[in-house]
Amino acid sequence: MSGSFFDSNVILYFASDSDAKSFRAELLVNQGGMISIQVLNECAYVLRTKRARSWPDVRDFLAGLRMRLKVIPMTLDIHESGLRLAERYSFSVYDSFIVAAALAADCETLWSEDMQHGMMVDGRLRITNPFAP
Repeated sequence: MSGSFFDSNVILYFASDSDAKSFRAELLVNQGGMISIQVLNECAYVLRTKRARSWPDVRDFLAGLRMRLKVIPMTLDIHESGLRLAERYSFSVYDSFIVAAALAADCETLWSEDMQHGMMVDGRLRITNPFAP
């Protein structure tokens, strides 16, 4: 088991350059890790609808992410695992697909600001808030 996985909220801080959180996110992303198709989709949505970025800007940002981080594809196994995780741990369905992808990639850390800091999932993946004191 090794590696870090990123939730979309951390990646979205990386997409901005406005504060200490964006600096911390940039440091972590530059160390490498993994993301899922779900993370790419959520980032595209937020960048377009909430941050009013142009389509070329969104595509360029996502292409840069794909070059920096390994992308874990959505599979039927990850989908089924995500549903199980949503039921067992009360994650949102979309968060559960990110957690399932991190488990499938055999990561040990999931960087997320929104999920429960310090939570251990299936005894092998720790959710860690990179901005916690």
